[in-house]
Amino acid sequence: MIEPGKTDRTIRGACGHDCPDTCGWVVEVERGRAIRLAGDPAHPFTRGGLCAKVNHYLERVYHPDRVLHPMRRVGPKGEGRFERVTWDEVLLDIAGRWTRIIEESGAEAILPYSSAGVQGLIQMASIDRRLFGVLGCSALQRAICGGVAAAGLKTTIGVGSGIDPEDIVHSRFIVLWGTNTIVTNLHFWPYVREAQGRGAKLVVVDPVRTRTAEAADWHLQLKPGSDAALALAMMHVMVRDRLVDEDYVARYAVGYDALVSRVRDYAPSAVSALVGLPAGEIERFAREYATTQPSLLRPLIGLEHHRNGAMQFRALACLPVLSGAWRHRGGGLARSTHALQFGVLDMKSVEMPEVHKPGVRSLNMRDLGRDLCDSKLSPPVRALMIYGANPVVSMPNQREVREGLRREDLFTVVHDLFVTDTALYADYVLPATSQIEHLDLSPAWGHLYLALNRPAIEPLGESVSNTELFRRLAAALGRTEPWLFESDESMLRAALSSGHPWLEGITWERLWNEGHVRLNRPDDWRPFANGGFPTPSGKAELFSAALEAQGLDPLPASGAIATGSGLQLISGKTLHFMNSGYGHMERHRRREGLLPIDLHPEDAGRRGLKNGERVSVRGDRGQLKAVCRVTERVRPGVAWMPYGGLHDAAGIRQSVNLLTSEEPTDWGGGSGLYDAFVEVAPDTKSE
Repeated sequence: MIEPGKTDRTIRGACGHDCPDTCGWVVEVERGRAIRLAGDPAHPFTRGGLCAKVNHYLERVYHPDRVLHPMRRVGPKGEGRFERVTWDEVLLDIAGRWTRIIEESGAEAILPYSSAGVQGLIQMASIDRRLFGVLGCSALQRAICGGVAAAGLKTTIGVGSGIDPEDIVHSRFIVLWGTNTIVTNLHFWPYVREAQGRGAKLVVVDPVRTRTAEAADWHLQLKPGSDAALALAMMHVMVRDRLVDEDYVARYAVGYDALVSRVRDYAPSAVSALVGLPAGEIERFAREYATTQPSLLRPLIGLEHHRNGAMQFRALACLPVLSGAWRHRGGGLARSTHALQFGVLDMKSVEMPEVHKPGVRSLNMRDLGRDLCDSKLSPPVRALMIYGANPVVSMPNQREVREGLRREDLFTVVHDLFVTDTALYADYVLPATSQIEHLDLSPAWGHLYLALNRPAIEPLGESVSNTELFRRLAAALGRTEPWLFESDESMLRAALSSGHPWLEGITWERLWNEGHVRLNRPDDWRPFANGGFPTPSGKAELFSAALEAQGLDPLPASGAIATGSGLQLISGKTLHFMNSGYGHMERHRRREGLLPIDLHPEDAGRRGLKNGERVSVRGDRGQLKAVCRVTERVRPGVAWMPYGGLHDAAGIRQSVNLLTSEEPTDWGGGSGLYDAFVEVAPDTKSE
């Protein structure tokens, strides 16, 4: 609650979007209304600036279309017609329906569906996990983003993270691999520039000539999904030319001899066509990487959305082991700091896994459409509770997701700020708080600053936070366990009381007063300079016995690189949209324009397409209309579309996921979203 009488004040908080930057912000409040929100100038990573999306966050908070009261569907699913109801009515009906479903089909017929739409310690996962866990509802495997990368890295180095990203300033050879840093990791970019100013060379590996690639010293525009093959070719050169740090490998790695045998087949000349790069360019890349120290790999999201996504990260993780880059400050690999942040907090006290019923089934979030439409699934999903997610936009096979949500026998509740693409199919839409209206702790996955998000204003209308929603649902269900009604502050205090040395001196009171605190990372921290990899062997596993036991290739390989007819379709983030979160706002719609598809001039010429022309894009899963952009930013054979919900050339809100499938990754539970193929033709019905 807001302190009584404190209506004119300045409050520190943190952005809750799923972004590595997790910016600190400052909210100015007058007479109970937020009048200004800006980046916190005292936050060392944010440095007073916010991205183009969040700069106008208050427009989202006070947008006239915001859901401020519970609403019940009154028309067919998908039309989005609702009437206002009371919280008492909603809670009574939900509890009654869930109880009947549990009695008739068992609790597994209820599926909680959430993601990182509200990225914070307790609003993303706390009371909800406890409630659904003790009921025995179906568990959800949330691996559409990040899980594959972590799984691939863990098989080599035992963890999905790496060095402190800020130590990039000490690097001298930086490889941004599958990341458009300027657009998706904006506040990391000054550190990259500082490293360049100190003499570092910046290389970008990406199938698309992004804004980041344009700013690099060298852009390697490889074929999508061939990253592992490129990494193996680099290893071939390093072994052949005796550029391996043999002392480091002998001390801190296992399986080197087997790896040497494997990479013999990956000579640059042999993989050049597969990778789409000249053999000489691969040779040069390998030599410069191996001989320039400290060298740093920075792989993010781009690689994991292929069927061979985990193998791609596994292969990349071998490179700093062979080069010995882990010895040096600013060397090795820097990915998500998620494992570092959550590893120091007492997460068990928050989620309480000990109260969860054992043996319940787990459904993968990527398979939502398939599971909802599967007549053989036992028990069938009869109720969905969706919060912090908009799966109609963010999940593959959009057509089947919509088809499943249209089921009249499916009881769907959505908790969100707006009537999203998913909420159109809900039986109830419940009002959610914005980030400036609830309390949370904000661990970052792109740096080591821990922030407390203090509520700056009272919740608008009748909106409630995720934690309050599930406390109310627990009461409506007749539950009496005290831990289902624990306060937000109590949970956050418990999480901070882990006793981990990196949290020493970081208390609730300090965060309340200062807003953010850097974790107590040791000075000149080099996590694997002397080995100590958290793998079963305690060493970097170039040969993985764990993969072998699963029937998978124990050595790095190129993996299954997608092939198909037409153009390979990949997608990426844009400046003004956060997937779907800002798609309803006119400012952002105007800036992004209509749904585009980028084609290389050769591909456009073969199809008789012109720049600015309306086109039809067809794949195995569906068809949509877009505006053709002819550009050399994509390589021949590749098409690019933005990820998220935009209005297409026919004025209909669409997502690239109308064209993607649930194709599973090799391991890690993700989806090969980028392995879709499409054909593009003139839209004969446009004019």
